[in-house]
Amino acid sequence: MNITSMIYSAAVWIIPLIIAIVLHEVSHGWVANALGDPTAKRLGRLSVNPVTHVDPIGTILLPLSLAIAHLPVFGWAKPVPVVASRLRNPRIHMMLVALAGPGMNFLLALIGTIAIAIFVALWPGGTPTGASAFLSDNLINFVMINVFLAIFNLLPIPPFDGGHVVQGLLPRPLAAHYAKIGRYGFLLLIFLLVILPMIAPNANVVGRLIGPPAWALIRFLLGSAGLSV
Repeated sequence: MNITSMIYSAAVWIIPLIIAIVLHEVSHGWVANALGDPTAKRLGRLSVNPVTHVDPIGTILLPLSLAIAHLPVFGWAKPVPVVASRLRNPRIHMMLVALAGPGMNFLLALIGTIAIAIFVALWPGGTPTGASAFLSDNLINFVMINVFLAIFNLLPIPPFDGGHVVQGLLPRPLAAHYAKIGRYGFLLLIFLLVILPMIAPNANVVGRLIGPPAWALIRFLLGSAGLSV
């Protein structure tokens, strides 16, 4: 692969990824602020400026490496701080704050689908080139990334958003014990995404849970936009 191809491959994945993960995190702060916790607002974390949310590893290094290696691209931004005790109804509202992230990603996937439908209408039966091809690839990847991020974050284990939802549904004593799993969140993430598939490819739990519904939704959205998948 030449340097131009590497840069192109990285750009068409990293640009939509940054938009997706930044708005995912900011949406947590927006909902938390609306429900009584202004922590993120006071710290300037409600900005959509990517610089405010960039995590050097999760937002740049890891996605860049994956894009160049032609592997599935994922990443994360710095988490927006939320103080549950400041929410008006901590248990219920914390679940809403958690669901705001995946909800934003589903909304962005829908917006991306509409943009692709408009793009397809402008290029009936043709193949875009140059800047148009770059925009087309970004839009398609934008839809895929947002769908995967939404479903991935709904995994019902801490520190994922789905874990916060489960925590809010459990009785308080069980919820306290369940929340402790979040201390090992990064190690758990590495184990599920990297180590487990290497040890036992057939035991790729995350791939088996996320892949089928994600690809089904992606095929539906892109097909609705006029693309054959």
